[in-house]
Amino acid sequence: MNKIRLGIPEMKEFWDKLCAKINSGNANKDEIKLYKKVGKAMSLLASDPRHPGLESHEISSLSHRYGMKVWQSYLENNTPAAGRLFWVYAPDRGDITIIGLEPHPNDKVRSYDKVVLSSMGEVIQ
Repeated sequence: MNKIRLGIPEMKEFWDKLCAKINSGNANKDEIKLYKKVGKAMSLLASDPRHPGLESHEISSLSHRYGMKVWQSYLENNTPAAGRLFWVYAPDRGDITIIGLEPHPNDKVRSYDKVVLSSMGEVIQ
């Protein structure tokens, strides 16, 4: 089982705010839906990053930019602009750090140029 970490500051802040809204009962329908999708994806990543439902694959342009292999996994399939989690195997053996959450890029040329990723962060599992 892999440990899931959240990149800082963006992913940690995003997840903390979303969890706070869920726990307080103040989340709207879209936030509840996103919470479930991200939670399921993190659970699948922890147990098997190669799970078929995640369709995980390396994004070579991001790997080149950040100097380490950057992977992308699907939050859902067959949905236009569906969310994608970006992650790396780091910082320690058995760690997966979620460093980004973005909609699938629509443009085909240089589609990952706009993606900004977080730094390494704290363990959440």
